[in-house]
Amino acid sequence: MSNASPEQLPYGRQSIDEDDIQAVVEVLRSDWLTTGPAVERFEAELGGWAGAPTVVVTSGTAALHTAYAAAGIGKGSQVVTSPMTFVATAATASLLGADIVFADVEADTANLDVGAVEAVVSKRTAAITGIDYAGHPVEADALRELAHAHDALFVEDAAHSVGSTWRGRPVGSLADLTTFSFYPTKNFTTAEGGAVASPNPLLIERARQFRNHGLVRDQSLQRTPDEGGWHQEVHELGLNYRLPDVLCALGVAQLRKLDRFKQRRKQIVAAYNSAFASIPEVATPPCREGADPMWHLYPLRVLDGRRRQLYDASRAEGILVQVHYVPVHWHPAYADLGYRRGMCPHAEEFYTQQLSLPLFPGMSDDDVDRVIAAVRDFFQTS
Repeated sequence: MSNASPEQLPYGRQSIDEDDIQAVVEVLRSDWLTTGPAVERFEAELGGWAGAPTVVVTSGTAALHTAYAAAGIGKGSQVVTSPMTFVATAATASLLGADIVFADVEADTANLDVGAVEAVVSKRTAAITGIDYAGHPVEADALRELAHAHDALFVEDAAHSVGSTWRGRPVGSLADLTTFSFYPTKNFTTAEGGAVASPNPLLIERARQFRNHGLVRDQSLQRTPDEGGWHQEVHELGLNYRLPDVLCALGVAQLRKLDRFKQRRKQIVAAYNSAFASIPEVATPPCREGADPMWHLYPLRVLDGRRRQLYDASRAEGILVQVHYVPVHWHPAYADLGYRRGMCPHAEEFYTQQLSLPLFPGMSDDDVDRVIAAVRDFFQTS
């Protein structure tokens, strides 16, 4: 009798092939490891997917920080956002001095609810930040209209949704500022990395300056331009969020497979949806009319209170399911500021039910069948 542990199947994983490796090797053999031609190439190709100019940075968190800085978020600003996200969506605005207002989510998609935002938006609101949960785009048109009606900017945290479209338009072209993440579990990877996209030339230039310490090298914009050819100035403080050529080269190679990645993710989601439709104890993720998601997560909802039991049983079999996310206002850092449980009931209920099943392009059909069998067996035998 074998005591071998079952092979582990993570909820997400990068898909790297020889093209990716060769792209990185070519940069390592070149004269530019950072701030070179691969950065411009990656930004240009990513802009084609986003439908707007992009600035690449070192992570999705850096992208949020850069976007908020470009938007002028600071002390006295108010940012309205969802609690059903990774903490960075709110934390990066908090670190700039903003006050966070959490609005509840739609009960089915877990995306920011337009009516809930409308109920809390105020004269102090500087930005409304929607999150494309699991890859499904937010109600971008309504949120953008609401933000602009209150002289605020609409920010789209699209860490899950590069490659998605909403009503025929790519995510990246819908908001005043859009942020992406390229962490290994995301829709494609640069190992670590992220980007800001914006159709607004002023905002994208502010983002570009912020990711490079705020340096101003254009003599026509400098206050003392006659110092010499070496001269550079900092008018507004920024940080070093530059993504190196090595990682940008990986990003270019990965982007060229994004269509294939998207189709495989759709196939897996369709297989899950079909297999779980007959299980009354669960709910599968919805897809709104007009949405063409690049599914990043498969958020199965366990409706009978046994999410923890399914989590433990799946992991015991080597199926490394995960939960996304602990509501942001539940974290002690925000609870200590006075945010209380119960303020966003839909988000909180969603959290108690949500379980992310494995979903990544490298999954085989046997892997998918293994996950389906584990979920079915749990509800049939327990």
